[in-house]
Amino acid sequence: MKRRSQHWFGGTGKDAFIHRSWMKNHGLPDDAFDGRPVIGICNTFSEFTPCNAHFRGLIEHIKAGVLEAGGLPLEFPVFSCGESNLRPTAMLFRNLASMDVEEAIRGNPMDAVVLMAGCDKTTPALVMGAASCDLPAIVISGGPMLNGRFQGRAIGSGTDVWKFSEDLRAGVMSAQAFAAAESAMSRSPGHCMTMGTASTMASMVEALGIALPGNAAYPAVDAHRNRLARMTGRRSVELVHEDLRLSRILQPQAFANAIRVNGAIGGSTNAVVHLLAIAGRIGTPLTLDDWDRLGRDVPTILDLMPSGRFLMEDFCYAGGIPAVMKEISHLLELQAMTVSGKSVRENIADACNHNPEVIRPLDRALTPQGGIAVLRGNLAPAGAIIKPSAATPALMQHRGRAVVFEDIDHYKRSIDDPALDIDENCIMVLKNCGPKGYPGMAEVGNMALPEKLLRRGLRDMVRISDARMSGTAFGTVVLHVAPEAAVGGPLALVRSGDMIELDVPARRLHLDVAPAELQARRSRWRAPAAAMSGGYQGLYVERVMQADSGADLDFLVGCRGHAIPRESH
Repeated sequence: MKRRSQHWFGGTGKDAFIHRSWMKNHGLPDDAFDGRPVIGICNTFSEFTPCNAHFRGLIEHIKAGVLEAGGLPLEFPVFSCGESNLRPTAMLFRNLASMDVEEAIRGNPMDAVVLMAGCDKTTPALVMGAASCDLPAIVISGGPMLNGRFQGRAIGSGTDVWKFSEDLRAGVMSAQAFAAAESAMSRSPGHCMTMGTASTMASMVEALGIALPGNAAYPAVDAHRNRLARMTGRRSVELVHEDLRLSRILQPQAFANAIRVNGAIGGSTNAVVHLLAIAGRIGTPLTLDDWDRLGRDVPTILDLMPSGRFLMEDFCYAGGIPAVMKEISHLLELQAMTVSGKSVRENIADACNHNPEVIRPLDRALTPQGGIAVLRGNLAPAGAIIKPSAATPALMQHRGRAVVFEDIDHYKRSIDDPALDIDENCIMVLKNCGPKGYPGMAEVGNMALPEKLLRRGLRDMVRISDARMSGTAFGTVVLHVAPEAAVGGPLALVRSGDMIELDVPARRLHLDVAPAELQARRSRWRAPAAAMSGGYQGLYVERVMQADSGADLDFLVGCRGHAIPRESH
């Protein structure tokens, strides 16, 4: 079968002359176009994306691996969704980046693609774009930072930011110490070393089988990361010979494995929207209820922040994802094929747990029932989620009075007002922060508590919103309420003083207001003005789907394949 790249570079005609001639200005010799596999390397490097800023060095190892295996490596850049700097939120641009990836793959002469991911949204964006093309593809993550160190102890990116910020507002941490922690937290290149969204998605691609074993946990600066990059480059060439495409790997059993691994590691709630979107692109059925069905009885065995004590560096040397998968192997689809060319069973056969304090045995699980709990009720008819491993057990069944914030600006104006009528038994409700209401569905769901309650020692309350939260965050936080308030979901009708019941074991989220009263409120409700208009952001608001469908753009769902574009010459 004629290789895809040979539609550009093969033959003796004018068009092939043009393609080869221009490529030779790199210094490529004649035999670079002799039919060897052309491997595209999709690079999300950007100095505005600190998590991925070391990719210039990492890519040299990928290229070396491709060359060693007899391929031709060609790098191309795509939009980089940097979590720490991009406003209003990186999630707004995940779908845009996926479009960039998809069209760059389809429009260029490559036979397979290496996806260089790291920062939170870069991983799902790259996989979504590649899934829509369905070429042979393999992911290499950039790896986590080294553990933060502050005042003689390990500190975790994100997780300790939230803690330090609350301690500062509560008056138990000085401004000087807070400033000193800033430089102590990020000690090396790499992404968050807590089980935030970046580490979670690096774990998810490994559990899905589209990255090599060990991908998730090796620190960015560990030599193992460079060796893994080289092996990834080699393997990408072999994928072409085997025609091992994403559609052969991203089958239902792969998603089942990823969901169960997410429960075992206490992974980010953001994995829910990302895996739903990836499944939608490749055409594999996956629903919000599958998250609850598949992950409900999975114990969280990884003792890692924000759910536990340790950090990714500790996880790496304890055995990483292969050791976790070995520990819960009785729950996994072991026959599932992976990008290594081996099954899950073969990949984890020799895995060992070198530190049972970090990766706990099943009989000492951090949380007996981890995973992501999917809640339903009259407040969330299309679903909402909560992460039990990061919540306060005593609040998992709770009835409280709603304190409502109409949007994030209302929250910021009101939260530290001494006159705010709120106590520890209340339930904080934030509206209009879903996919359309706050385009990108920002990570504001883990609302900071009122200063007056923090000063009394309170550190958790039930919080409900249509927003997301950082994977590094913690607390009894109900997220992704669907439909969102901005489209008239029941959340839009909640008023301060209403009683709300949360029952996580029963998977119930109920607004205790009579149906007739809710109907009367609905008749008076008016949709807010569109948050954005024009350009990509206007397109996003117009076409984005709800959280329970993965918050993709509706016209991007589905696999469009890698058909050769028409010749332009």
